[in-house]
Amino acid sequence: MQDALIQALEKIGSYRYVGKGSLYAWISRIAINKALNQIRRQRWRTVTLDFRLEDSLPEPTEEEMAGVPQERLLEWIARLPRMRRAVFNLYCIDGYSHKEISGMLGISEKGSAGVLAKARKQLKEDIRRYLNDLDG
Repeated sequence: MQDALIQALEKIGSYRYVGKGSLYAWISRIAINKALNQIRRQRWRTVTLDFRLEDSLPEPTEEEMAGVPQERLLEWIARLPRMRRAVFNLYCIDGYSHKEISGMLGISEKGSAGVLAKARKQLKEDIRRYLNDLDG
């Protein structure tokens, strides 16, 4: 974040106002690019491309998810390893395709799908553990 803010301040002369929200979008793009560059530099340490990932955990129902506080879910997402968090956010929150994500992060489309599967599995495990603690 700090690097993104410094870069935004250094390049403020290149910013062009194009309407309400344009400054926010411009700074967000700088921050996203900084984060993606950091992930690319470290991907050899964070990504394993094991596609034999078996996920036997059932998806939580809407009713079960209603019992999970949003703050808790955001904590679990924040604790995902860097690459899993990036792919999860880009795919599930920002709506990018695996093809687009693969271009952004320098991984294959299958790699993006595999990383997303691992992120989803990890989140389902956290949700199941939380729900079981409530019942137990």
